[in-house]
Amino acid sequence: MVDTDGRALVIQAHSGGIQDRDGAVPLLKASRKSFPFVETAFADGAYGAHRVEDATCIAIEVVKKIADQIGFQVLPRRWVVERTFAWISRNRRLAKDFESTIASAEAFLYAASVMLLTRRLARSA
Repeated sequence: MVDTDGRALVIQAHSGGIQDRDGAVPLLKASRKSFPFVETAFADGAYGAHRVEDATCIAIEVVKKIADQIGFQVLPRRWVVERTFAWISRNRRLAKDFESTIASAEAFLYAASVMLLTRRLARSA
């Protein structure tokens, strides 16, 4: 789960055999403990299932591709998550999926997020 400015709030890695929409339910439930004030989450079409909408009181707003869209077009709010993935992928360790355990994958994702936040804080000071 990513904040509106691209900060990772809650990270949960899953095996490749779990669909995104199935992994969203435990992520949304886990986010309520630390971030009960989050009211709306933006997602792509993969998260449009009823079980995702009914997981918590967080309103899921699905950002869909425009029906007659040709070529690339920036979609509202979806760029925030894509930009965050791009920032995290700049870390050499996360450029490919080399991790053998879910726990180590999550640890490196959190480490990359901390490095991003630290750089932002250093620039603003």
